[in-house]
Amino acid sequence: MKKMEKRNYDIFPVIDAHIHFDQYKNEEQNLILDELEKYKVRSLISVSYNLDSSRKNLELTKKDSRIKAAFGFHPEQPLPVEEELQDLIRFIHTYHTEMVAIGEIGLPYYLKLKDSSIQIEPYIDLLAELLKVAITYEKPVALHAIYEDAPIVIDLLEKYSVKKVHFHWYKGDNKTLQHMAENGYFISFTPDLIYEEEIQTIARNYPLEQVMLETDGPWPFEGPFLGEMTHPKMIHTSAHKLAEIKKRDLKEVYQQILRNTERFYSLK
Repeated sequence: MKKMEKRNYDIFPVIDAHIHFDQYKNEEQNLILDELEKYKVRSLISVSYNLDSSRKNLELTKKDSRIKAAFGFHPEQPLPVEEELQDLIRFIHTYHTEMVAIGEIGLPYYLKLKDSSIQIEPYIDLLAELLKVAITYEKPVALHAIYEDAPIVIDLLEKYSVKKVHFHWYKGDNKTLQHMAENGYFISFTPDLIYEEEIQTIARNYPLEQVMLETDGPWPFEGPFLGEMTHPKMIHTSAHKLAEIKKRDLKEVYQQILRNTERFYSLK
């Protein structure tokens, strides 16, 4: 498969539903912003890694209104000390009108793989605290919760009656996936939809009305994207693949994905 600039096919408006835009270098950010209109990318949902990342994303929203910030604490890192957590929560209280969601939050699946001594309970407590903040401001949550972590998170979501839920780059079993669909939760696919059979199977089975597309940039991808900087334009390749998998009209898929994302993140 050739790189996107050399492809000659229809594209329609899209939104990158999950990107760590603050983690790109300045010159990469400028390049992407300069090219958003060219590739019909309307908005970037820029999720945060911690307090410093949240501050950076806030500043980015002031630089360009197409950047929509989510504030949170990514679980794949050591837990914050209490003072840091309280600083983050105070930051969110202060700037909650500037955010579209709480995120990225969740549980540390990959961290546990590297270190089996890590206790999950403190991460569950942290997630619960941030879910309560989301409830306070009636904001959606952008979640990092895959495989066996997902049912734990679903229990918390149900406990606190959190309804507007986005599991980004979800991976896991069919039973959990069905539970998520029944609860009305959304999931999103990255460009690995093009070459990962596991992800293609999930896409085949999950309701299109509860699907979004993302890059999770600057995370790099393989297949036709090997060696490329992760760019929101890659979403178009994912959209074409999703239409193929779903056996649905391409324009219909684009329109549904755009509608899903705009409604979920209250962009209209």
